Amino acid sequence: MKYSIAFSPCPNDTFITGALLKGLIPARHFYTPHIADVEELNHAALGQIHDITKLSFHAYAHCAGHYSIIPSGAALGFGNGPLIISKSKIYPDEIAGVRLAAPGKLTTATMLAGIFFGNGLNIKHYLFSDIEEVVLSNECDAGVIIHETRFTYHQKGLKKICDLGEMWEKEISLPLPLGCFAVKNTLPATTQSEVAADMNASVSFARKHPEALTDFILEHAQVNDKNVVQQHIATYVNDFSVSLNDTAKRAISELFSRASEKKIIPPVKPAFL
Repeated sequence: MKYSIAFSPCPNDTFITGALLKGLIPARHFYTPHIADVEELNHAALGQIHDITKLSFHAYAHCAGHYSIIPSGAALGFGNGPLIISKSKIYPDEIAGVRLAAPGKLTTATMLAGIFFGNGLNIKHYLFSDIEEVVLSNECDAGVIIHETRFTYHQKGLKKICDLGEMWEKEISLPLPLGCFAVKNTLPATTQSEVAADMNASVSFARKHPEALTDFILEHAQVNDKNVVQQHIATYVNDFSVSLNDTAKRAISELFSRASEKKIIPPVKPAFL
């Protein structure tokens, strides 16, 4: 059977899916790729557009009844959090009063900003790759940055106000969940399990043979710099990306609990394959 699989052009996603899509592993099914910005993926998930999709955990909270979390492919770990940056000096306790650019209403980055700085922030949403320029042009006072821009902002003279991942780890002492791959619940249970096995094989191959995916990753990356790409993959792909263990699942549940307490999302119980 052929199923649609949606993911972002970011290096961690193409690293994870590359072996599957390039035919480097024996897969149980055929997959039609759809590549889009994470916020586009989030909204598509709400509409149940794709059979398998990468999405932010924030978005998953709003469609948990329709998708189950695949054990492989997640972006979850330590030292991987979104950053809040600015052009001029701003202190963390001033964030509630500034114009804040964020990479999408349904991103986990926006969820974390609400968890730590309140649900009434003055936020305007942009494509993640535009946020540095938005701050540099004074259209916003500060920005929440993710993906490749996490590694390039300082090259443009921007300053880090805080690291939302560090704040999470200090307060929660668990890895930070950012995003995951999920599969439609309407697919047969055996198919869901087979998709999960294909995803596991793909990321396992990538970790053993990263050089086989270099061209595929660079073809789609926003920043065509091998050093940035390697940093990106090292930050967002780890043992949790191969398989979500009990610690990872506890972290995901804790994220949803904190966000629900702040009225950012409704109460939700994640469904794991």
